Amino acid sequence: MRAVVQRVKSSKVEIDGKLWSEIGFGLNILLGICQEDTEEDVKYLVDKILNLRIFEEDEKMNKSLIDVGGELLVVSQFTLYGDCRKGRRPSFMRALGGEEAQILYLDFVKQCSKVLGEVKTGDFGADMEVFIQNDGPVTLLLESKRDF
Repeated sequence: MRAVVQRVKSSKVEIDGKLWSEIGFGLNILLGICQEDTEEDVKYLVDKILNLRIFEEDEKMNKSLIDVGGELLVVSQFTLYGDCRKGRRPSFMRALGGEEAQILYLDFVKQCSKVLGEVKTGDFGADMEVFIQNDGPVTLLLESKRDF
């Protein structure tokens, strides 16, 4: 499971030109799921993301999303498993699709909700426009398999 974690001043998802969901200060998560992912990958990333100390206190990144009471927007993004090592067109062979991916995605959102309360989302599998006002900018890449 891969995540692009962005500290944001605001973020929103629009579908067909209409607002789907929106947050203010917090984190925007682009979440990719691969064929090897399990419940353990979900648990690892939920814990890592919610407790990641990337919010500033006294000019140091020392506070987590939980500490600052920030909001969370989670958007599914299978293209995070695009393999561009060969040729010019990405291969998405490792990406998990369909209902299996949606189950893990919804589990990720549910586990985050248990800690934070409300979590905003995109629409799984939809063609979305994601607007991100990155704060810092702070952008981090996380991988549950710890490949990078």
